[in-house]
Amino acid sequence: MRRILLSLTILAATGAAGAWFVLRPEPLPADALAGLEADAVRGEQVFWAGGCAACHSAEKAEGADRLVLKGGRRFPSPFGTFVAPNISNDPGAGIGTWTALGLANAMLRGVSPEGRHYYPVFPYASYARATLQDVVDLRAFLATLPADPSPSAPHEVAFPYNIRLGLRLWKRLQLDDGWVVAGDLNQAETRGRYLVEALGHCGECHTPRGGLGAMDRNRWLAGAPIPGGKSRFPNLTPAKLTWSEADIVAFLTTGFTPDYDSVGGAMAEVVDGLSHLAPSDRAAIAAYLKRVVPAE
Repeated sequence: MRRILLSLTILAATGAAGAWFVLRPEPLPADALAGLEADAVRGEQVFWAGGCAACHSAEKAEGADRLVLKGGRRFPSPFGTFVAPNISNDPGAGIGTWTALGLANAMLRGVSPEGRHYYPVFPYASYARATLQDVVDLRAFLATLPADPSPSAPHEVAFPYNIRLGLRLWKRLQLDDGWVVAGDLNQAETRGRYLVEALGHCGECHTPRGGLGAMDRNRWLAGAPIPGGKSRFPNLTPAKLTWSEADIVAFLTTGFTPDYDSVGGAMAEVVDGLSHLAPSDRAAIAAYLKRVVPAE
């Protein structure tokens, strides 16, 4: 009996070790950022392109308050309600002690500095396409922003979605850091692809999702239900978005449609962020959207 118990114990321990090996987080190599120098000025452009304020500032924040990244916004989903964390420069409640590598692991690998998996409500499925230089620059800019001591609220996620180790399996099955729109793109279209597919993470809202919550790349930007609401994020493919490139640029700059309607809801914050970018970047986004495969 003792031998049987010992054998079962060894098998259980081996199985647990094997499961940990398969499900463990996989951060970037320690020298991944070697040779990269930070530029906080460029980092500000990455900040606005990445929509950081739209999720991590307080609800209805305006002006300078949009740079206080205290968190607290709630995001309902079929898997539970997620709460945006404090990513201000506070060393206790925020990310004041994070290194650039820590931020890179979070954005590109979905791994916290403590080695925990992040839920993909944090859009690392898109940020995984970002360049390491942009992440380094972003970290430098975030260090210039105000600190706020507000504690991050816990996510409201029930079993089995509260078991984070399972997220490693989700990453293996669902993540694809390749470009969605491939082919021979010109310089403007390539820049637009980077802004839309990586930093801007537009697909996170505007692309339908499968049963496990991953974006359906076969229906890229074809529109999707708004979680917790009755309306939909609009279809941005040429099948529905028939505006000219000039119309798209004007909308991303002013928030007004060609019919003189004004942007509202979460998209108003997106437009506010994009208005900080160079005009050539908004033109690049418009050029890219014309290259997306039409989808009804």
